[in-house]
This record gives sequence, C-alpha cells and structure tokens, in this order.
Amino acid sequence: MITPPELSPADLARYGRHLSLAEIGVAGQRKLAAARILVVGAGGLGSPAALYLAAAGVGTLGIADFDRVERHNLQRQLLHEDGDVGEPKVQSALRRLRTVNPGIQLNAHPEGVQPSTALALFSAYDVIVDGTDSFASRYLNNDAAVLTGRPLVHGNVFRFDGQLSVFDPARGGPCYRCLFPEPPPEGAVPSCGEAGVLGALCGVIGSLQALEAIKLVTGAGEPLRGRLLVHDALAQRFQILTLARDPACAGCGQARVIRRLEPQRYAPACSAARPASVMPESFPLELSVTAARDLVQGDPVRARIIDVRESHELAICRLEGAEHIPMRQIPERLAGLSRDQHLLILCHHGSRSLNVTRYLRQQGFEAVSNIAGGIDTWAAELDPSLARY
Repeated sequence: MITPPELSPADLARYGRHLSLAEIGVAGQRKLAAARILVVGAGGLGSPAALYLAAAGVGTLGIADFDRVERHNLQRQLLHEDGDVGEPKVQSALRRLRTVNPGIQLNAHPEGVQPSTALALFSAYDVIVDGTDSFASRYLNNDAAVLTGRPLVHGNVFRFDGQLSVFDPARGGPCYRCLFPEPPPEGAVPSCGEAGVLGALCGVIGSLQALEAIKLVTGAGEPLRGRLLVHDALAQRFQILTLARDPACAGCGQARVIRRLEPQRYAPACSAARPASVMPESFPLELSVTAARDLVQGDPVRARIIDVRESHELAICRLEGAEHIPMRQIPERLAGLSRDQHLLILCHHGSRSLNVTRYLRQQGFEAVSNIAGGIDTWAAELDPSLARY
C-alpha cells in the first residue's frame, strides 16, 4: 500500500461519519485513500460491494468483468440500468461509480481475470473482492490470490442462501481449497441461472464483502479470516462456522501442488474433458446448439427436442416444435418417450438437461443427448430473437 495521502477539507467533509469512528478516524480514512481494491465481477455481489467501496473513499478501485449487461441482470445488479443492456459491464459500472465518487481512481479490466494475466493483475491491488458465480472463476481467483499473497474476500449466493469469508493464507488463514478442495461433479450444482437467486440477498452479501475489505484496509475489527458466515435469508438467520487450514491443501498446504496458473485447470465445465461415454458415437452425451439444430432440421422425424424447463420459463422464450416436459415429470412420462428417436434434451443453461440426459441413459435410452449451453446459448449463437433471462 502506498503512503496514505493527507485528507483535503472536502475529504474531511465527505467522510466525516467515518472520521467520527474511533476505529477508523483520520488515520483509517487515509489508509482507505491509499488502498487499491479489485472487485472481480460487476454482477449481483460486485455491484453493492463496488458502490460501498467507492462511497467509502477507496483510492483506487478496479473492476474486472468480461461480460455484457443483460436484461435479467437488472433484478440484482444495481450498477447497471435498463439503458445499459448490451453494454460491457465494466463500462456501465465505471460510469455509475464516477457519479458516486468522482474523487477516486477507477480502473477497468474488460478482459476479466484470465490465467495468463491474473498474477500481474492481482499484484497491482492490495485486496481482492471475489463476486464471481462460477466454480472455474472462484478457483482461479483463489489460486491467484494465494500465489500473490493477497487476501481474498469471498462471497457467494444461491437461491435464498449466502456465504462470506476472507481467505488469506499469507496471514495464517485458510484458502478456498481448504474448504472445497475440488469443484463439485459436473451438473451436481445448478447455477443461479438454473436455480434462481433473491436479488436483495446479493445486496446483503455484497455489502458485507465491502465491509470486510474496509476492515482489512483500516485494521478495524476482526475480519472473517478462518471463519465462514452463512446467511439463511428466509429464516433471517446468520451463523458463523470456524474454518481450519488444511495442511494437505493443494493450494496453500505444506506440500502444495498448485504453484502456477495452468489454464486447463480453470477451464469451464462445459469445455472440460468429459469421461468417455459408453454410448455409440452417433449419440454423444452432448451436442452443440448448432449440431442439435442441424439434426432437427435435417430429419425432424428422427430427432426430437424435449424442453425440460418450467412453464414460466417457456413464457419467456421457447423453441418452435420442441416438446415440453418439466424435469420433475420425466420419470412419470418415460412410457411416452420414443426409443426410436434421437432425443435432444434442452433447458436454460444445460445443467438440468444434462442430469435428465444421464437419467434417461440409466433407464436404457441410448439415443439421447444433452444440448450444451441450453436455450441461452441457442439464443446467443443461433436466434437473437429469443429473449434471454
């Protein structure tokens, strides 16, 4: 951290409520002015975290995100507005943050965090706030933070549940891999796009991430290092669990094996190597949206799309000609499924449909394949007239 600058009269007026806190005061506010904090992900968690960090007077605030604003983001991602749809998230985020506090330095990282650049990027900041929502990103951010010795303020949300911790092995705490050594099996955990998430919950966890980052910078209070906060929004219940550092952890243990960022280690699940299927090659476990479209157009009698999404999702967008069978009804509808057709299973992002595909194969259906990426990828790559959500 650079030498804390003196506070101007305007700063003293703006941050007066901080200065009145004995745990922060002028010295703490000067530390904030000298701090460099990177927020990874300008989404549901990154939005409240970045807004509060900007308002708190963090001297240099970086935003890393490669995505663009979509309409379904607006339910929880408060950095973005309706008119920002289609715009890079870092662009709309920085525009909003400048209105919050024009006196701080804002850095845009539109390429996001990549294995080839993560170490240099993290080394340029003092604290990393992880607001990402994929396992590949979380493990990449964790490993990069461990290798650069930076504290990682981790948050995640799922449906009505939230979690928060500070992973900081350089100062004696555990890392993310101490808690979750490896990503869960593919398809075992649906994404927020599949399962949903309460928008206001993102505000709770993202704001707490900003609070932890401020505590790390100023030295106020006790950060959640070695502790995991768990929030049940439906019951409005908070719990604190103690986390122990794992001596055998691959990321931060005594004989750690992760000493560099190898790109294949962080490949998204959809592109990771899959176990060989015992099914004939003509019926692969997964097909791209392009291959699925070509099959249906080439022989609509032999190929059939089964949409396993819920009815309310079909009201947003649907593929003409696809048969709708909600995932929960598949077991009771087995008798009506043809074993003489190539069944192409479709959902929102490809997670539910992959589970259905595997289930059908276990029931003896050979000619069944998952449509990778679901209708969201179909809309992005093949039919932009379909609404995305």
